[in-house]
Amino acid sequence: GINGAYLGIICLYYVQDFINSTWMQRYQSNISENGLTLLWSTIVSIFTLGGLVGVSIGSTLSVKLGRRGTLLTNNCFSVMAALLMGLSAFAGSFELLIIGRLLCGINAGVALCVEPMYLGEIAPTALRGAMGMGTSIFLTVGIVSGQVMGLEEILGREEYWPFLLATTCIPAFLQLLFLPWFPESPRYLFIDRGNDEGCALKDIQAEKNNLVGFKARKPWELLADRSVRWQVITIILLNAAQQLNGVNAMYFYTQYVFQQSGIPTDKIPYATVGTGACECLTALTCGLLVECLGRKVLIAGGYILMSVCCILFTLTLALQHVSPVFPYLSVACVFAFVLSFGLGPGGVTNILTTELFTQTSRPAAFMIAGSVNWLSFFFIGLVFPFIVIGLQHYCFLVFFVVCSTVAIYILAAIPETKNKSFLEIQNEFQSSKKKTDVLPDEAEALLVSTSL
Repeated sequence: GINGAYLGIICLYYVQDFINSTWMQRYQSNISENGLTLLWSTIVSIFTLGGLVGVSIGSTLSVKLGRRGTLLTNNCFSVMAALLMGLSAFAGSFELLIIGRLLCGINAGVALCVEPMYLGEIAPTALRGAMGMGTSIFLTVGIVSGQVMGLEEILGREEYWPFLLATTCIPAFLQLLFLPWFPESPRYLFIDRGNDEGCALKDIQAEKNNLVGFKARKPWELLADRSVRWQVITIILLNAAQQLNGVNAMYFYTQYVFQQSGIPTDKIPYATVGTGACECLTALTCGLLVECLGRKVLIAGGYILMSVCCILFTLTLALQHVSPVFPYLSVACVFAFVLSFGLGPGGVTNILTTELFTQTSRPAAFMIAGSVNWLSFFFIGLVFPFIVIGLQHYCFLVFFVVCSTVAIYILAAIPETKNKSFLEIQNEFQSSKKKTDVLPDEAEALLVSTSL
């Protein structure tokens, strides 16, 4: 379902031609430029609205249906979206395309909320980071596959764009085929449902004992709980930064940079595939390193490298015409920035959202984190064009401030979570902040148990 966000961008001109021709057939007149822009903006931005809706219902469904049950049910949105988008051209209805994009966004919102939670809960403590990177790895695989399928030799021609958008159903069918063979989250079964068959692992038992009498918390309850204030601040900051760090802006500049470096226009799509492949490769590398180096090193290091790339990219763009070497240095900065993002911020953010909270708080935490992430995605899509108009290539100085600020916060405020149980992480977070106020009952019970 994630592919839909990127396939819609690939089909820009074809979809706009479709809107023009459909409008002409209906009303025997050309659509105004403002009208075309409004419809295209709706098609693009409705995906973000769907994602926000998906996050809102995903956390609730994960408690009622379970993690695996929610992911299986979520595939209905993807299949319906693919059907509507695939049939939109044949039906002569851009309304179907808008609805399809909305459903595609809901599917993505639910998936990005529940999948990291599921992977984090079924994984052994020693492999939790590596398995948590699965979301980032396959997200980047989806981006690359969308870019590859959008090439002219495959489905990138005008007559094929409905089929291109309909390919979002492929991951759904694969998940419906294979996911039923996987177990439900043991933590969900044991702690939330009280099903202790084959689930009584030591750390799960300890967590359950300390959460007796507590039910899954609501987002507003989590926001009001001072005992987890710094965890909440952390996930809000990290998820906002994941969209506001400039990676989308870097992709925006790729075509210009590639043109300046002398790459022929008809070859630029292949170079763009290369950037997606780099991000995929670094996500895989991060999955291999996350249990060796730890979460803190990777995500802080990634933001530090991105800060450096922002400065260098600004300089190389400003000096494009000074020397023929600077366009090539700009290309190097693009790849370095994407590699830095994939190395840490792209994947470790979801892992930390899983690890910083215990079972009863985790669904609410993912709803808060996901809502911030999607709202930031919407905000940057809305504001970035104006930033570019006002600052041009100096816009990356704004992203430098974001990346450097987040790096400083991570180094100063976030403890390492590698090879620690959820209770140990909770206890360390509380101890590092040296709270002196009286803790709520749940947090106090956790601290007492872990100190024994």
